[in-house]
Amino acid sequence: MSTMSINLKSPVFAGNPIRSKTPKPSDPFSPSSAFQTLKLLLSGQTHAQDQFQVLPFRKGRPLAGSTGGLTKKWHLGWLSFGDFKGVLEGSEVKLSDDLLVYLGYKVKEQEETSVVYWAIDVSEDASLVDKLGSKEFCFVELRTLMVATDWADDAAMGELAIAGHARALLEWHNTSRFCGSCGEMLIPAEAGRRKQCIKDSCKKRLYPRVDPVVIMLVIDKNNDRALLGKQSRFVPRMWSCLAGFLEPGESLEEAVRRETFEETGIKVGEVVYHSSQPWPVGPSSMPCQLMIGFFAYATSLDINVDKSELEDAKWHSREDVKNALTFAEYEKAQKTSADKVDQMCKGVKKGQSLASDFNVESGELAPMFVPGPFAIAHHLIASWVHQV
Repeated sequence: MSTMSINLKSPVFAGNPIRSKTPKPSDPFSPSSAFQTLKLLLSGQTHAQDQFQVLPFRKGRPLAGSTGGLTKKWHLGWLSFGDFKGVLEGSEVKLSDDLLVYLGYKVKEQEETSVVYWAIDVSEDASLVDKLGSKEFCFVELRTLMVATDWADDAAMGELAIAGHARALLEWHNTSRFCGSCGEMLIPAEAGRRKQCIKDSCKKRLYPRVDPVVIMLVIDKNNDRALLGKQSRFVPRMWSCLAGFLEPGESLEEAVRRETFEETGIKVGEVVYHSSQPWPVGPSSMPCQLMIGFFAYATSLDINVDKSELEDAKWHSREDVKNALTFAEYEKAQKTSADKVDQMCKGVKKGQSLASDFNVESGELAPMFVPGPFAIAHHLIASWVHQV
């Protein structure tokens, strides 16, 4: 397929359909209002259970199911509040209001109802894997769902964005347990949208962190080439853009220039913003990276690779990069991953990590390929190749 056809409405993990606006506290489905209803539900004082949908996670993996005939499509494993309580009966997870994290809400105009969405971490009880497996649900790595998502399917892209937001919040809760000022416990507040120190003399407030990362396609204008790097953790023959974390007291442009020079010895002049992408599939210690993409124009050409940062870096002609995009069969890789998710949900190969199985090569062995359409690196590279 041509890379020209890959035109996303929003980057992967952006475009969340249940976060269209921040509701006012007085709105009936705002975090504070929904949290009050949640407490009534838990105490048995109300039975409006269908208005709440819960998405369980285990070790950073969302619950998912799969449907379809020849073409398999995954979907998030939403459970009504009542069904979720039933699943937890007899488990080690004791349901309480501080475990559930508010994700957002959606108005279903045709049904004249609204649904509030919550996420919860159920990692402490492994027995739930089999219990949910009997319902043909499975906890699947978010990276695997990312690869298995048809980027032309708006509904699937929306579910992926919801799952990314939920994973980021839950991982932040898991890694933010104690106050950095006084060392006391932190407890969830505002339906899990922030945390607060329990010590009366402190009461420090903490909000979910965002870790900004610059990612840049370094371009040699005069020779019509782009600089791509290769890391040892990459699959063979995969090349991508350079990237690095922003440091305190540093502008984005400075970070682009510093990281490029540190990793490759290449000096950069002009830096032009392209786009950004939430990236909740990094390590759990950095639960919500924000990839900020740039074109960076080189003012020097001699490469000196820092081997502690990169395995290799090379200049690649526009034609070679275009071929790398043309040979890659992203649709085939997506369908293969969707089939594997379906097998997992049906009880086949349960627990297998599929992220390493992502193979985008055609039958013809390509000398190089670049990340797929789920990554901002792909769109930086494709935009340059096609001069979009």
